[in-house]
Amino acid sequence: MEDNNYADASMMIRKPVEQVFNAFIDPAVTSQFWFTKSSGKLELGKNIVWSWEMYGINVPVLVESITPNERIQILWGEGEQESRVKWEFKAIEASTFVQIKNYDFKSKGNQLINQIRDSTGGFTLVLAGLKAYLEHDIQLNLIDDKWPIEMR
Repeated sequence: MEDNNYADASMMIRKPVEQVFNAFIDPAVTSQFWFTKSSGKLELGKNIVWSWEMYGINVPVLVESITPNERIQILWGEGEQESRVKWEFKAIEASTFVQIKNYDFKSKGNQLINQIRDSTGGFTLVLAGLKAYLEHDIQLNLIDDKWPIEMR
């Protein structure tokens, strides 16, 4: 990661690392707090597509590395929107500290600043939604409610 050109979000999730890690691997779980549909589970070297049906957005994902219960790295997006995302999971007693970094942005100047800001905010919402879902079995619909219907 070059300089400060990355987005960063982190949060403690009060669930075991295996459960938190699986929440990002298994789309049956991930779709409860982030995207609405996936073409498959995250597996090393696999190309999949994540969809946010309410926004009409489909994003290609290439799984670059997976270390069970420790790390996931993907390449996602296309063209100027392509970047990398790395999740790191640290078990702390019966809880898990998750850090997400989005980096290798292609843009420059104000476009880069906007991508970093949007990514930081977006991944913060993803972690808050995950926390509510795993710890309290509540779907906050944070991603769905990010933009009102009339703004879509």
